[in-house]
Amino acid sequence: MIRVSEAIKRDHRELEDCYNNILDAVTDDDKTRWQNQFTWELARHSVGEELIVYPAMEKHLPDGKEMADKDRKEHQKVKEQLYIFQNLKASDPKFKPTIKALWTDLSEHIKEEEEHDLKLLEKALEEADSEELLQSFNRAKMFAPTRSHPSAPDKPPFENVAGLLAAPIDHLRDLFNKFPNQDSVRKA
Repeated sequence: MIRVSEAIKRDHRELEDCYNNILDAVTDDDKTRWQNQFTWELARHSVGEELIVYPAMEKHLPDGKEMADKDRKEHQKVKEQLYIFQNLKASDPKFKPTIKALWTDLSEHIKEEEEHDLKLLEKALEEADSEELLQSFNRAKMFAPTRSHPSAPDKPPFENVAGLLAAPIDHLRDLFNKFPNQDSVRKA
């Protein structure tokens, strides 16, 4: 069975693919589609980590609280950048510089998380615990907001309430946004 760290790493690769597709897109329409996909993926992933993974770090690791607080702080910076990016038009001159700056911060967070935090967490977890965390992580992403809300709380239980209030509005908005077709997403 897949472990929670593997799923998180897979999400990270999907985010990287979306980022590269944004940079490689030629038309504003394609840029917008990948912008929406990137925003959707990152918002859901961040909430899943904050609701499920960071509390597990706090519970299972001796320095887990400090690690989780540091990761939440990094997430906050990225969420603020994502909030700006998600509202830009692809034709805006700030579009590419904004996603590049966001990716610089996000990729540093990803590297640290994969090389340090997730390794320590997996060492502290039994395989069954990791699989249970994975199920919870995936469920959290299903109900998470799909846009960045940097002013929302980032710790349970308050994030749960804020997310439940924001998610339906985000999901309705997604109905009217353009996304890459599924074949493009699978190839990425």
